[in-house]
Amino acid sequence: MSISPILIGIAGGTGSGKTSIAKSLFEEYGEGEVAVIEQDAYYRDLSDLSLEERHLQNFDHPDAIDIELFNQQLIGLIKGQSIQMPIYNFSTHSRKSETRKVDPHHVIVVEGILTLHYNSLRELMDIKIFVDTPDDIRFIRRMSRDVEERGRTVQSVIDQYLKTVRPMHQQFVEPSKYFADIIIPEGGQNMVAIDLLRTKINAILS
Repeated sequence: MSISPILIGIAGGTGSGKTSIAKSLFEEYGEGEVAVIEQDAYYRDLSDLSLEERHLQNFDHPDAIDIELFNQQLIGLIKGQSIQMPIYNFSTHSRKSETRKVDPHHVIVVEGILTLHYNSLRELMDIKIFVDTPDDIRFIRRMSRDVEERGRTVQSVIDQYLKTVRPMHQQFVEPSKYFADIIIPEGGQNMVAIDLLRTKINAILS
């Protein structure tokens, strides 16, 4: 690659609109220019635990992420190396045997609730973004996603939100906002903020 890649970190609470921003950038620059790396791919493999024990894990705590592998693979992409990114199965809380090959790109977008929490990741980032969306909107979006896409019951989503999601957001996710270069209210709906972000990326690329 003739240009050093730009690493953009996008953090924010569950359902805040991080994915919408990542998709907007992907659509703007195209598949050949942008690679989107999701924090969710790096959940630790819990296949050594029983299914019941896996369901009891706190997936919103920083320790749930294999930060060593996450960091190592991002460094590889920055150095122009291809990586084999894990594929996580949310139904079984384990990694699939297959992986997804990700080649180097000019723009690397890293998105997830805790991406700005880890100092090792922040040090790699050229632009750090926090998506700030009201709690009620985020909860409704999470409810819809987990029920429709992950086969969860309404009650199980509520129980998990109260037990781990909300307290972990307050303890780890919300404080990471202060590491952000840019705070975007309302996620992908904020077209002014997205346009400003595009301008910044274009300035760096040029």
